[in-house]
Amino acid sequence: MNSPHRIPPKTRVDLASLSCNGKDYLADRERAELEFLRLREELIEWQIRLYAEGRRALLVVLQGMDAAGKDGTIRHVFKGVNPQGVTVTSFKEPSKCELAHDFLWRIHQNVPARGMIGVFNRSHYEDVLIVRAEKLAPKEVWSPRYEQINAFEKILADNGTTILKFFLHVSRKEQRERFRKRLEDPRAFWKFCPHDVERSHLWDDYRAAFEDALSRCNSDAAPWYVIPADQKWYRNYSICKTIVETLQEMNPAFPKSPYDPRDFHLD
Repeated sequence: MNSPHRIPPKTRVDLASLSCNGKDYLADRERAELEFLRLREELIEWQIRLYAEGRRALLVVLQGMDAAGKDGTIRHVFKGVNPQGVTVTSFKEPSKCELAHDFLWRIHQNVPARGMIGVFNRSHYEDVLIVRAEKLAPKEVWSPRYEQINAFEKILADNGTTILKFFLHVSRKEQRERFRKRLEDPRAFWKFCPHDVERSHLWDDYRAAFEDALSRCNSDAAPWYVIPADQKWYRNYSICKTIVETLQEMNPAFPKSPYDPRDFHLD
């Protein structure tokens, strides 16, 4: 699949060199929004086919800085799909039980079953992102996890799960503006967390952690896409387009029935 946002394997990612501005790729917002609506209808149809076929799964991983738009992406892109065929998992601070296991234990329990689309709001990458940037564990703990993640994703791919990983690339200026809006809007204030502001002071540490994750855990079987996310309309359009094109390549089909409908008479 040709995409301007797909990172080729074995590429060293420099986020400063990649635009956060979707208008650099498509300036016509009205065109993008109309195309997004068409793509979403197509996504609904492909999701039905994947669910009916029941042989393969699709995993969509969403990562990004705070306020990059992970929740909004899920809400807009997957609006209208059959909820029986989609699971959404938000990975927050691990529980005491989860901490008693290896870092991939809670992830593996939530990978999508055959026939399903699974959406991860944050993911196994938190264990080489927040753990690293906020120094929650020493380097000798988190450093081996890159190869462990690669091995984990290969297991999923080898067993019929197609993986798409999206980094929502938001600028520091846009992040601050979104924080400000959360503080001013009573309907959005619940989303604000003082720790978000504290993490924003670690911007450079998080960027370095993301660049390593994007560079070291990127393969043909589990590719990364760096999506310009300053414009929500472009973010939604671009991610939906990539998901639909991936499902087109997977080409799930309705299974053939062992029965002949002509044998049944309901009169």
